[in-house]
Amino acid sequence: MSADWAERVAIAQGISVEEATRVRDLVMVTKHNAVPISLDACLLVDVDLAILGSDAGRFDEYEDQIRSEYSWVSEPAFRASRASILRGFLARSSIYSTDFFRKQLESKARKNIGRSLARLEV
Repeated sequence: MSADWAERVAIAQGISVEEATRVRDLVMVTKHNAVPISLDACLLVDVDLAILGSDAGRFDEYEDQIRSEYSWVSEPAFRASRASILRGFLARSSIYSTDFFRKQLESKARKNIGRSLARLEV
C-alpha cells in the first residue's frame, strides 16, 4: 500500500509516470523477498536493514517493536515466521549489498540475528 501511495503522491507532485513507477519499485524492494540489484535499490535496502547491525540493546528493542506490530499473530506462528525471515538474511552470502554497510554492520547484524533466533527457536 505504501508503494502505491508513494507512486500516486509522486505523480500528483508532477513527477513523470516513469519516475513515479521507479519510486514505487524502490519502496517494493523493502519487502526483502529478493536481493536488490540496482545501486539505488541496494542502498535503500541497506539503509532499511541497518537496524539489524545496531547495538544489541537497540536491536532487542526493535525486535520487541516488530512483535508488537504483529501482536495479532499467535506466538507460535510469529516465532516460526520471524525465524524464517531472519534465517533468510543469514543464508545470504552478505546481508548488506554495499561495501559501506557490509564493513560497518555485517558482523554485528549476524550476531544480533543469531541471538534473536536463539530466543525464537526455544
